Amino acid sequence: MDKVEITISGNQINLQPADLLQQTRMNWGTMWSLINNALEGVTKEFSKSLEIEGIGFKAAVEGKDLVLKIGFSHPVRLPIPEGIKITVEKNEIVVSGIDRKLVGQTASDIRKQKKPEPYLGKGIRYKGEVIRRKTGKKAGTVTTK
Repeated sequence: MDKVEITISGNQINLQPADLLQQTRMNWGTMWSLINNALEGVTKEFSKSLEIEGIGFKAAVEGKDLVLKIGFSHPVRLPIPEGIKITVEKNEIVVSGIDRKLVGQTASDIRKQKKPEPYLGKGIRYKGEVIRRKTGKKAGTVTTK
C-alpha cells in the first residue's frame, strides 16, 4: 500500500493518500481500519463467547489444548494458537486475544466441531446466536378405504 503515506508524530498516527484515485482512497480506509484494530486489540482484548448445549457436552482446557466432549466416541482436542487465551466456565467458552482475526478464526474453528442442529439445538453456538428451529415429525393419521 505504497500510495498511502503514514506519519507518526508523538502519540498520533496520520494517514494521507498520495492521490485521490478510488483505489487509493479504498486502501487509505483499509490501512486506517487495520491500524485502528491493532491499537484497539492492544488496549483492550477482543473476545468471542461460545455456548455449548447438549446433554453430556463439556469443554476443558488441558495444557495447550482445548478438549471438547461433544457426543463423539472420543474427545476432540484442539491446539490453542499462540497469542490466544481460552477460558471455560460451565457451558461457556470465551476466546480472547489481541488479534481480531485470530480470535474470530479460533472461535469459528471451535464452532465447526459441532454446529448447532436445527431440531434440538444441540451443539456449539456463538453467545446470542439464534438458531432457527424445525419441527420434528408429526404423528400422522392412517386413513383406510
